[in-house]
Amino acid sequence: MNSEEMNGWEASATAWIADMGETGDYGRQYVLDRPMLDRVRPFRRALDVGCGEGRFCRMMQEIGLQTVGIDPTETLLEQARHRDPAGEYYWGKAEALPFPDASFDLVVTYLTLIDIPDIRRAIAEMSRVLMPGGSLLIANLTSFNTAGVETSWIPDPTGQLKYGIDRYLEERAAWVSWRGIHIQNYHRPLSTYMTLLLEQGLQLRHFSEPRPYGGDPAKVEHYSRVPYFMMMEWQKPLS
Repeated sequence: MNSEEMNGWEASATAWIADMGETGDYGRQYVLDRPMLDRVRPFRRALDVGCGEGRFCRMMQEIGLQTVGIDPTETLLEQARHRDPAGEYYWGKAEALPFPDASFDLVVTYLTLIDIPDIRRAIAEMSRVLMPGGSLLIANLTSFNTAGVETSWIPDPTGQLKYGIDRYLEERAAWVSWRGIHIQNYHRPLSTYMTLLLEQGLQLRHFSEPRPYGGDPAKVEHYSRVPYFMMMEWQKPLS
C-alpha cells in the first residue's frame, strides 16, 4: 500500500474533484485566492507543490506565470492534465522533488503542508529548488485550526458556541472527513514551521491571517470568528 492509499487521498480524489469544482471551496475562493495571487505577480516560473487537480496552476498561468505542478495522487494529476493539456504536471512527493537546485523563482504550497508526512524533509527540498532571491509562498491551515478538539465548536457555560483547541504543542496526525472525502492531516504548532523555515536560512517577508472578502454572509461571519488560514512568504537570500 502506497502513502496515498494510506492517507486517503487516492480513495478521496474523485470526491475532492467534485467538491472543488473549478472555483474551489469557500476558503479558497473567498479567503485565500486573492491574497495569494497578489503575491505571485512579481515572479516568472512557479512550482506548485501538491498541485492536486491543478486549479492554482491555471490561475497563475492566467496572470502570466509559467507553472509546474507536482502531486503524489495520480487521479488528481489526471484531472489536472485533462483540464490543462499544455500544462506541466508530474508525479512526485514534496520530500523528494525531482528538480535540480535553484530551478524556480517561486515555490507555492497552497494548503498542502498539512498533508505532508515528513515536513522537515519537504521544507528542505522546497528551499533547495528555490533560486536565490526567490520566494516560498505558503498558505496553510493555522495551527489553532488543526489543534481544534474533535467537535471544534463547543458550547460554553452560557450555551454560546466557542472554538476549542487542545494538545496544541503535540505534533500528530488526524483523520478528517467531509462530503465523501476522508484524508489524513497533520497538526503541528506554528513554532515547528517557523523553526524549520528559519533553519533553511529563509527570511520572512510576509505573514498574515486573511479575512474573508466575499460570498455568503453567514460564511463570512463564520470564517471571521477564528483564524482559519495563515499565509507566509519566505525569501531565499541572494548569498
